[in-house]
Amino acid sequence: MPADARPMRLRELVCPYIHYLNTEPSIMLRLLRPSLLLALSLLSPLTQAEEGAFRFASRPVAMQKKPGAVWVEQPTRVLTATPDKADAINQYGGSLDWPAETASGFFRTQKIDGRWWLIDPEGRRFIQAGVASVTPMGNSATAKAALAAQFGDTAGWAQTTSAWLRDNGFNGAGAWSNSAFAKAEYRLPHARIVNFMGDYGKQRGGVRQVPGHLGYPENAIFVFDPEFPAFAKQYAEALAQEAANPWLIGWFSDNEMPLYDKTLDGFLRLPAEDHGGREARRWLAERQRRDTPDIAAITKDDRLAFVGHVYATYLRIVSTALRRADPHHLYLGSRLHSDELRNPQVWQAAGQYVDVVSVNFYRDWAPAASLLKDWEAWSGKPLMITEWYTKGEDSGLPNTTGAGWVVKTQADRGDHYQNFTLALLESTNVVGWHFFKYQDNDPAALNPEPSNIDANKGLVDVRYQPYAELVSRARRVNQHKYGLIRRFSAASRSAP
Repeated sequence: MPADARPMRLRELVCPYIHYLNTEPSIMLRLLRPSLLLALSLLSPLTQAEEGAFRFASRPVAMQKKPGAVWVEQPTRVLTATPDKADAINQYGGSLDWPAETASGFFRTQKIDGRWWLIDPEGRRFIQAGVASVTPMGNSATAKAALAAQFGDTAGWAQTTSAWLRDNGFNGAGAWSNSAFAKAEYRLPHARIVNFMGDYGKQRGGVRQVPGHLGYPENAIFVFDPEFPAFAKQYAEALAQEAANPWLIGWFSDNEMPLYDKTLDGFLRLPAEDHGGREARRWLAERQRRDTPDIAAITKDDRLAFVGHVYATYLRIVSTALRRADPHHLYLGSRLHSDELRNPQVWQAAGQYVDVVSVNFYRDWAPAASLLKDWEAWSGKPLMITEWYTKGEDSGLPNTTGAGWVVKTQADRGDHYQNFTLALLESTNVVGWHFFKYQDNDPAALNPEPSNIDANKGLVDVRYQPYAELVSRARRVNQHKYGLIRRFSAASRSAP
């Protein structure tokens, strides 16, 4: 091999191993990761690989789980070069680089050559690079004054913000976004969240607000109440007014419901007259083939299977109501987030009833490739990551609330954005992501939700000023996501 070819060959050998170490969840590899990365970096100090017009590098980013915790360096894959031209897209943000598929006039899913896609209303392949909670959040005097000074009113904000998002390669809005984006004039494909179980619980009584979502007695949702199916049917009828909207991708139902491994234990602690408690005892006795359940004999498999039973019951009721009221749009599930991410029974239930499985992901620096493959194998359906973020120390905010990692700078936030989304684009079952979220928490806000009090989660601050280093790095991936998929697909085909 010529001497000048050796550095390139080293880089080609090293970078795949760096990415593997960054994504593989093995406990042993996690323990050995720092030493292995150091050795690899000595072999190739730049840890950079030329891949066609795209160029990647790995750099360490220091992060901590919460303020005051130990700083840990995470290897982070970033883009250092991209093609001169951005992806060619249509009005929805779908790709013009592939032949059109069958156009239905609405968003749908399709698996093509081993990869899942959303297909936009014009029949174009579509990956959503979206943002959650695209709405003016601050209700303090400072935030209101900033909105009025820059945009005049909410309509002016919506017009300016939708254009700004598109300019930065974002092609959609996620849960809790402003209702104005339902209008075609804003050209922003969006997903909406509605709370079948949460609103039923508020009407019934018994729910409470906890950080990030609603809490239920004994973490037991009211899915076995005989009144819930009728409530869901009536609740869904109000959504029929959106049935003809081509800019609506689909519906989330509820957020981060308790689907923990010990859900069965919670249901069994409910009062004897509670419908959920009765169903848990009936289900367990039947599974154990006994007249009465033997609680002392419950196994791990029993617990996982019962969570699947709870979730399948919920999805069956909600999906039936949704599809009756709105047959055109996708059902995006309920935003899984905890123990259920590793429970095949939950994913099998999702596979029966949803079109796309939604996940709020905060557990690792990026989803491991092996875990993404498991999710597809268990469900047979595509996936969307619907919450994830980091918080920057340089924002000046305390960052004590919320689940995201803490990093030192906005540039680090941008590098994490790239690392996270590159892993999603490299997979074959992820059809989009919603970064959480558009605007920082407003520490002076009145009555904030307890997980959104004082954290740097936004693309913009409370005065609507963008974080330039974060946004520019996000734009680099967003505007080349289809080209990156082509590049990763070609690399996969050429791999031995």
